[in-house]
Amino acid sequence: MIVGRIKLLLADDDEDDRFFFKDSLSKLPFETDLTTVTNGVELMSMLLTGGKNIPDVIFLDLNMPMKSGFECLSEIMRHDKLKQLPIIIYSTSMDEPVVNTLYEQGAFHYIRKPGEYSKLKDVIFKGLSSLMNKPVKPTKENFVIQSS
Repeated sequence: MIVGRIKLLLADDDEDDRFFFKDSLSKLPFETDLTTVTNGVELMSMLLTGGKNIPDVIFLDLNMPMKSGFECLSEIMRHDKLKQLPIIIYSTSMDEPVVNTLYEQGAFHYIRKPGEYSKLKDVIFKGLSSLMNKPVKPTKENFVIQSS
């Protein structure tokens, strides 16, 4: 369970997506500290040298340059100090075999980036609320979070 300020790390190469995420996050009833990185190499470097600055949760885009979200998830799960981190996949695609693979590889949730900015706040809220209320990995049926 996360108590107090939530330390979030967003890994996404799209500048607009990072802006909209940050803006939506600021409108939610959570106290947060957001750090952003633009590629998988940056993400892994930050996590492996972060010491006490390890985030409470990572929102991870799949399609990034230099090292993909798939590669990052796999690498995170191989590190004892990182594998308990909740990883919320944050992607535009909704390919069921890919989603199933990500669940099996240890991701906590899969959020499909909504096509409308107005729905973004809703999916971020659902993902964070899940962590605040029940930090146990959800069942496969509750793995995907989509906008209403």
